Amino acid sequence: MELGNSANMSTKKRLWMIILAVLGVVSGSLHAATGEGVRAWMAADAVASASGKSFTVTIVLDLQPGWHTYWQYPGDSGLPPKVTWQLPEGWTAGPIEFSVPHQFPEPGDMIVYGYEKRQLLRATITPPKDLPQNQVYDLKASLTWLACKELCVPGSAEVELQVPGPTPVLDWMGPRNPHGDWPLSGKPPFPVSVSGKNETKLLSFTGESGIAYEFYPDPAEGTTAGHVTQIASGNAIVFSIPWEGSASFKGLLVEKVSRKAWWIGENSGSAANSASPHSGIALGVLIAALFSGFLGGLILNLMPCVLPVISLKTFSFIAQAGESPARIFRHGLAFAAGVFAWFLGLGVLVIALKAGGSQVTWGAFQFQNPWFVVGLSVLVFLFALNLFGVFEITLSGSAATSIDQASSRDGYAGSFFQGLFATLLATPCTAPFLGSALGFAFGQSPAVILAMFASVALGMSLPYLLLSARPAWRKWIPKPGTWMERFKQFMGFPLLATNLWLLWVLQNQRGPEAVLVLLVLFLVLGFCAWIYGLSRRGSLLLILLILASASIAVAGRKIASSVPVTAKGESREGLVWVPYSPAALDALRSEGKPVFLDFTASWCLTCQFNERTAINVPAVRKVIHEKGITAMKGDWTNSDPTITEALKSFGRVGVPLAVYYPAGKGTEPIILPELLTEKIVLDAIGK
Repeated sequence: MELGNSANMSTKKRLWMIILAVLGVVSGSLHAATGEGVRAWMAADAVASASGKSFTVTIVLDLQPGWHTYWQYPGDSGLPPKVTWQLPEGWTAGPIEFSVPHQFPEPGDMIVYGYEKRQLLRATITPPKDLPQNQVYDLKASLTWLACKELCVPGSAEVELQVPGPTPVLDWMGPRNPHGDWPLSGKPPFPVSVSGKNETKLLSFTGESGIAYEFYPDPAEGTTAGHVTQIASGNAIVFSIPWEGSASFKGLLVEKVSRKAWWIGENSGSAANSASPHSGIALGVLIAALFSGFLGGLILNLMPCVLPVISLKTFSFIAQAGESPARIFRHGLAFAAGVFAWFLGLGVLVIALKAGGSQVTWGAFQFQNPWFVVGLSVLVFLFALNLFGVFEITLSGSAATSIDQASSRDGYAGSFFQGLFATLLATPCTAPFLGSALGFAFGQSPAVILAMFASVALGMSLPYLLLSARPAWRKWIPKPGTWMERFKQFMGFPLLATNLWLLWVLQNQRGPEAVLVLLVLFLVLGFCAWIYGLSRRGSLLLILLILASASIAVAGRKIASSVPVTAKGESREGLVWVPYSPAALDALRSEGKPVFLDFTASWCLTCQFNERTAINVPAVRKVIHEKGITAMKGDWTNSDPTITEALKSFGRVGVPLAVYYPAGKGTEPIILPELLTEKIVLDAIGK
C-alpha cells in the first residue's frame, strides 16, 4: 500500500512538473519586449530532445505601421539587428538567418533592403545530449536593432523563451515559429552566370516565363555594393551590381511574387567569375542593349538638336544629284565616318574618365563646360556666315573650296565634317531607348562601352547611308540649278537659330554678362570673316586668324571665370518649380506629399520640348494644383554632384528624367519615359 502511494505520489509530482512546464512555456510567449515602433518576442518549433536533436528558434520583430527595420545588408543606409545569446550550459546556437527582405526607397533617393510589418530572425539551437526529463530551460537573447519612420530610433530588448526538456507526455505547446519567406537551400532551377572582375559584377540567367526577379547584394565587411540595375530581353535577365572591395560576390536572388529566394555566389550555376560577360546567357541581354542603343541613335535624327545639320545634309544630297552613284555613296560613307569618329571618341573619353575615377554622364560633361559652349557657338556662327557667302575657306593653294563645296563636289572632308557636326549637336539629347542603354553601358567593360557607342553611331548614320546607296530614291531629289545658291543661304538660318539656343544656354549657365561677351566675340569674328571674304589674301588671313584666336581666348576666359548661375525656384504661367535638393525631397516625402520631379538642363532641347508640350501645359497644371503635387526641378545646366548622384540612382547618365512620387509615405516612384506626351504625364500623376 505504501508502495502504491509512493508510486501515485511520484506520478502526481511528474504531472505537476509537466503542468508547470506548460505554464512556463505559455509564460514564455508573454516574455516580449517593446521599443519605439517595435515589439520583439521569441518562438520555437519543438521541445528539447534527450538525444541532443537540434530545433529552430525564431526571433520576431513586429513593426507598427510606417516603421521598418533592415536586412543583413541594409543598402544605402541603416543597420541590421544584432543578436547575442544567453543559453544554458552546453547549449549552442547556429548563425542568425534573415527572412527574405523587400526593397523600398528612403528619402534622398536611397534604396534600402529591409522589412515592414514583421521581421524574422532564426537560428538552429542544439541542446546537449542526455538532458534530464521534466525540466524547463531558459533561452535568452539580447537583441539590438534600428527602426525608422520619420526618424531612426535604435532599440534593444531582452527576449526569453522557456523550453521544456524531454518528456514522454507533452508535445510543444509554446509559441510556434511563425510563417515566413526564407531562402531556399540549393541552387535556382536555372543556370546562373556571375561575371566581371572589376568594379561591376554581372549576374545573368534565363528566368521562368512571366516571372519578375529582384537581386539583393550581400557584400562582406570592407566591401560595398551600389544600386542594382536590371536589363532584360524576354526571359534573359542581367543584373549589374557595382561592387567595390575584395570580398567574394554574394547575394540573394528573389522571385518578386512568390518570394522564393536562392543564395548566389561566385561559383553559382554553370559559369564562374572568369566567364566572359558577353558569352552564354548574357549575350542575349547585351544584344538587346546594343539594339536599344541603335534605336536611340536612329531616333536622334528626329531630335531638335540635330535638325539644323539634317537641313545641311539634305542640301548636300541635292547638290550631289548630278554626280555618279559611286561618288555619292562615298560621300555617305564619309558622313558616317564622321559620326562614328565622334561617338567612338566619346567612348574612349568615357573609358578614360572612368579609369580616373570620374563620374561619367551623357552630354553633361561637354555642355556643362562653358569652353565647349563657347567653342560650339563660334563654330555654328562661322558655319552660318560661310553659308551666307560672307567668306569661303581655302583648303589648299589654288583650290578656292568652301565648306559646302568640299562636302558636295571636290572632296569628302566636308561630308566627314558634317558627320562630326551632327553628333556634336546630338550629344545633349537623350532619345527614347538611349538613356537606359547608355546607363547600362557606362557600368560595363571598355569593350561594351565602345560597342554601345558604335551601335548608337550606326543608328544615327544609317538613314544617310541608305539614301546615298539607293539610286532609285534620288529621282525625288530636285536637279541642281541656280536656285541652290539661295537654298544654301536659307540653310544658314537654322544655324543662327541654333546659336540663339546656345546663347540661352549660356545665359542660364553664366548669366547675361556672359552672353554679352559672346555677342561681342561674334561681332569681332564676323568682321574678320567679312574682311577675309573681301580680300582672300593669304598674308591677311594670318593676321585675321591671330586676331580671331586672341578674341576667342579672351572671351572664353572671361566667360569661364564668371560665377555659375545657381538654380532658383521659378514660376511660369502658374506652375511653381521648387529647386531640387535631397533635403527638400526628404521633407516632402516624410510628410507623404506627392512630388513631380523633373531633371532637366537648358542645353537639353528634349527637356525643353517635354516641359513646354507635356508638363507645363494647362491640363497638367490643373491636376498638379488640384492634387497638391509639388513640382520640383533638378536643373543640371551646370555641374551638380547631387543631381548626378540622383540620376545614377535611377540608372541614368543623362537628362531628361521625370519621376513622380505618389502621395503616401514609402510609395514607389514612377519613372516616366524620356520623350513625354501630355497623356503620359496625366496618366502618371493621376494615379
